[in-house]
Amino acid sequence: MPSTPGARAVFVLLLAVAVFMLIAAAPALAGTADTDPGVSDLNEVVTNIRNWLVGLLVALATLFLTIGGLRYLLAGGDPGEVSKAKDTLKFAALGYGVAILAPLLVEILRGFLGLS
Repeated sequence: MPSTPGARAVFVLLLAVAVFMLIAAAPALAGTADTDPGVSDLNEVVTNIRNWLVGLLVALATLFLTIGGLRYLLAGGDPGEVSKAKDTLKFAALGYGVAILAPLLVEILRGFLGLS
């Protein structure tokens, strides 16, 4: 467990986010045994990859946004910590940008695979 109060707050927040993500994923993980897990169409596979990619990128960007905001709040006026917090917020914005572009990248992949 971290020793400083700010590090403890970040640790608790990250732990809460991880628990929330596991709870949110529970219905997807609890599939029934009688359903066919496979797909018969490559187009569907590419669409599923796109959906997972966008979801993962948005989740990570939101995590970085939360961490950056907490770091900024807990900086206490220290210029070095404020700079690190701003960098983390920039990375979150970059993550959201990549998440927005992910469907375009998947469409380029579909073009390479010859899918419509």
